[in-house]
Amino acid sequence: MKSVTVQIPSREELGKILKNSKRIAVVGLSDNPERTSYMVSEAMQKAGYEIIPVNPLVDEVLGVKSVKSLKDVKGNVDIVNVFRRSEHLLDVAKEFLEIDADVYWAQLGLINEEAYELLASKGYTVVMDRCIKVEHALTK
Repeated sequence: MKSVTVQIPSREELGKILKNSKRIAVVGLSDNPERTSYMVSEAMQKAGYEIIPVNPLVDEVLGVKSVKSLKDVKGNVDIVNVFRRSEHLLDVAKEFLEIDADVYWAQLGLINEEAYELLASKGYTVVMDRCIKVEHALTK
């Protein structure tokens, strides 16, 4: 398999994405307030974003009913923010292709070259190994 270089949008581009986005579907959002996914999503919700929890194991997170998969989200999603281990990113990317979403964002520490290649080759904006909360704080 050829090696793929994951190209991360510049901080300026990330700022534009965040300024133009309203709805964030969070794959792997935990209902445990101690978990990073919860803390990051709570901060983004407080910053004015609509958070859609995507987790088949919980009923509700941050006062919002959870959906089992991305395919259960109604309407356009600006950002799919992924809190799943790197080996799951390709499966989430394949599901991403089945919905109306603009940006695929894998959280800090998460990179999967196959998922990147699949989405980038189709013209999608792909962000990997960046914390959405940190980028929001740095670009607002």
